[in-house]
Amino acid sequence: MSIIKDVDERVKEVLTQAYEDTAREFELIFARLFPGGEGRLVLTNPEDLLVSGIEVEARPPGKKLKRLSLLSGGERSLTAVAFLVAIFKARPSPFYVMDEVEAALDDVNLGRLIDVMKELQDSSQLIVITHQKRTMEIADALYGVTMRGDGVSAVISQRLSEVQSEF
Repeated sequence: MSIIKDVDERVKEVLTQAYEDTAREFELIFARLFPGGEGRLVLTNPEDLLVSGIEVEARPPGKKLKRLSLLSGGERSLTAVAFLVAIFKARPSPFYVMDEVEAALDDVNLGRLIDVMKELQDSSQLIVITHQKRTMEIADALYGVTMRGDGVSAVISQRLSEVQSEF
């Protein structure tokens, strides 16, 4: 029982620190992606971190505070990306994989997200699956899959730093 108590205390410490770091980063990133808006993370059961969940509260500019489920598709997508980036910043990693995270975004919000991605590029490698030309433009390398004439898929690649230096 003593060992279980010690492990529970250590888990609570780690969870508390991770939650606080992520919540702080979420507020900052949300404010950048939604200028004039506010977002925060709230524990569903702050008295017992071992069973608590996390709720995302978002107030895009000019709107009332809403739960994630009540936002529009684009707002929900951008809020989810803000949460993801907050985790990235709270607990950095050498690389991140993102799959079409910007698919539902309009041009203005895409630009804001690209600025955040550029910032992440300074300290980590990003692997981004995208169909957005603007997202591809910030890449160092592009990889694609294409269908050859004989019906077989082929992988193509291009380092953009080489292409850009030729001009």
